[in-house]
Amino acid sequence: MKQLQTNKSSRILSALLLLLLTAAIAFSAVGCDNGVRGEGDKEFLFKVVTADGTTKEYTVRTDKETVGEALLDEGLIAGEDGAYGLYVKTVDGETHEYETDGTYWAFYIGDDYAMTGVDATDIEEGKIYSFKAEKG
Repeated sequence: MKQLQTNKSSRILSALLLLLLTAAIAFSAVGCDNGVRGEGDKEFLFKVVTADGTTKEYTVRTDKETVGEALLDEGLIAGEDGAYGLYVKTVDGETHEYETDGTYWAFYIGDDYAMTGVDATDIEEGKIYSFKAEKG
């Protein structure tokens, strides 16, 4: 009789553990954004290269007109308005200020250093936009 209760308890415990594991897997799949940020008709790839060389990629979906508007809206960049437009100090949570540490965020379109600021760059389908932490 005692062994029958032990077997029954083991089966119940196994079933509960299986249920918990299934719930954990489902929760992580729902919580995972796979690098997609925002919603909208326009889409572009956004890359971040941090000071330690780590690269992150995001697919940004938006209805905004400029890359800067879209990235600000999704909280991927932050900065302050300056004489030449938005001075980006923080990208994906990492802050650099040339005045204090000699490092800054360089804005690229494809492999080329951008000739316009992020807030003056219209979104073009198929383009890859990047910010790379660079030492001045």
